[in-house]
Amino acid sequence: MINTILVVCVGNICRSPMAQYLLARELNGVTVISAGLDAVVGCGPDPLAVRVSAESGLDITSHRAQQLNVGLVGGADLILAMEASHKHEIMRRHPGASGKVFRLGEIGRFDVPDPYTKPIAQFYDAFDLIRQGVDTWTPRIKAMA
Repeated sequence: MINTILVVCVGNICRSPMAQYLLARELNGVTVISAGLDAVVGCGPDPLAVRVSAESGLDITSHRAQQLNVGLVGGADLILAMEASHKHEIMRRHPGASGKVFRLGEIGRFDVPDPYTKPIAQFYDAFDLIRQGVDTWTPRIKAMA
């Protein structure tokens, strides 16, 4: 049963908040949170992430970045990382998480590249990949929720 999903990227201000809010919209009754491997703790989302998300009807402005920690990892039933390197780092830091850590693009075999400090086109590309990952995971998660 999946009650809590943790989405992870590096800074927790671009990709993981976009994925968090998109997953939460699709999965009523499932708690979705996000964190960063090296989070910009307390910072709000990148303005371009806010803009791209808003164009898809998501208001991520209230998000505040938080650092990945033992409590978040332990409380998650499923952890979705943006890149294979993130997946490996999560498992290196938290070996007990093995078996519940996957890439958001695991099924489609893709990473979601970091758009941070890049032009808005990179944010659109990242959001499109995040949407693909969410669309692939959502029916599987609903079947386990």
